[in-house]
Amino acid sequence: MTNRLYYGDNLDILRSRDYFPDSCIDLIYLDPPFNSNRNYNVLFKSESGADSEAQITAFEDTWHWGETSERTYEALYEDAPHKVSTAIEALMKLIERNQMMAYLVMMTARLVELHRVLKPTGSLYLHCDDAASHYLKIVLDTIFGVENFRNEIIWKRVVTSKTSTSKALPRNHDVILRYTKSESFTWNTDEIIVPYDMQNLDRKTLSQYSKVDEDGRRYRFTEVVAPGSTMGDSGRPIKYRGQVIHPPANQHWRIPGGRKPGESIQNGFDRLDNDGLLYQARVGGLPRFKRYLDEQRGRMLDDVWIDISNLTGTNKERLGYPTQKPEALLERIIRASSNEGDIVLDPFCGCGTAIVAAQKLGRKWIGIDITHLSIALQIHNLSRKFELDSGKDYEVIGEPATVDAARELARDSANDGRYQFEWWALSLVHAKPVGGQAGSRKGKKGADAGIDGVINFFEKINARKRPQQVVVQVKSGKVKSGDIRDLKGTIEREKAAIGVFITLEKPTQAMIKEALSAGWYESPSWGGRHRRLQILTIDDLFDGASVDMPPQYGTLPQPSRWKRGDVSTEGESQRDLI
Repeated sequence: MTNRLYYGDNLDILRSRDYFPDSCIDLIYLDPPFNSNRNYNVLFKSESGADSEAQITAFEDTWHWGETSERTYEALYEDAPHKVSTAIEALMKLIERNQMMAYLVMMTARLVELHRVLKPTGSLYLHCDDAASHYLKIVLDTIFGVENFRNEIIWKRVVTSKTSTSKALPRNHDVILRYTKSESFTWNTDEIIVPYDMQNLDRKTLSQYSKVDEDGRRYRFTEVVAPGSTMGDSGRPIKYRGQVIHPPANQHWRIPGGRKPGESIQNGFDRLDNDGLLYQARVGGLPRFKRYLDEQRGRMLDDVWIDISNLTGTNKERLGYPTQKPEALLERIIRASSNEGDIVLDPFCGCGTAIVAAQKLGRKWIGIDITHLSIALQIHNLSRKFELDSGKDYEVIGEPATVDAARELARDSANDGRYQFEWWALSLVHAKPVGGQAGSRKGKKGADAGIDGVINFFEKINARKRPQQVVVQVKSGKVKSGDIRDLKGTIEREKAAIGVFITLEKPTQAMIKEALSAGWYESPSWGGRHRRLQILTIDDLFDGASVDMPPQYGTLPQPSRWKRGDVSTEGESQRDLI
């Protein structure tokens, strides 16, 4: 199975045996959309009143009860495995028809399919918040089995919360529920060691390594014996500093760090003593090993993660996506529960952090998202970070591949086709959408000032970089020469270098003539001449046409180029990735 991005409803895509046969995925991470910043009680309001409908409009990324939820609930009750239908009916009696129940119904249908596609050795990590985690755990227990619950991981997003409230403690953590499909699953113990932060040691570590040598290095004493008697040399007396010392009853000698090839127990103790790593409290007593903190790999990871902070506005990873998670978090999950070459699936892939982490760690990946804005962002991200090309290095399935398919997308009013077409068309020229909200299926309502997208670039003038801009307008319906005159006015008003008009329909001769009358943009840095107003049809773009403009341009937020050996800056991912 090759690397893939799917556009569309993940439930429909997951149900396709052609795309997802049984037991084909090694690791699943999902962070489904759910607005945890809203008033908790609103989630449980009845869906019948006008007031709750207004709330729904304000939080469009939260699923709410409607015809689709009702149909999905009925299908689960009638067709799902007995335990699942029993659980969903019990939740309905408890919660009733509201936004929370809609969320659980839609998630249950998807989790049933995710369980099907997961390999017997696979794991699933579900990222959620405290508003729904307890309900989701019931659903997961039902589908995966209580015996396959492994962890409820608490991820503390920031070290210190800056918010306060008079009615509740600040909410400062997310919940990650970890399940496996069976008792035999991939679990890389060596990958869940967290390096010590020598400048910020916790109280327990300071207590354990309380001794400090003359060089300021912290250490502790540990035993050089282990339980159990043996007839080998590890069960015989040793000579230590002129004394003969026997191992205690029912114990035997052990060499911390292991013996060297062909090394005897006696030679091992001599080596440790010569290195100054043994200590004897009294003559004739058992020697003890001096274990230095800075030589240890780190501490074993537990289920409370406080060493990976959420992304801030200045973080170089940040792409402007509201629910974006740090790469270090996904790296930790992927390294712990998969191996190189395994397939990682993110069915709500958003801006694609799981995809990026999987690519960095040598895993195969599959992402699914319901917005073209998300897919466009990921295509851009994969190109900038890894120089991967869509159609060559990975597949994009579900995006229009013909003019007729593009026209069908634009006419799909049930799925906000106007905006989906607009975002998709802008992605063809690597333009940043104006008014598109990342994570949302709807565009910004109201006047757009004649600009649907922008392409930013720089000109070097008098030894200084000067920002310049290409403004882009997308039309999916009928077009006329007046549209071009309007775009000419927008170019002048915005002082843009170039204007691009993307159209689904063929331009008229009057439109072409109007565009030519806009003249040329002459680049002071590169010396090139570019048409000031360019018309590109979707057919042109399918044939490989592009915006004629100066090079070195940037549009979407720019991720740093990844090089083999690059590491994240937090958690255990400070170690080499590959």
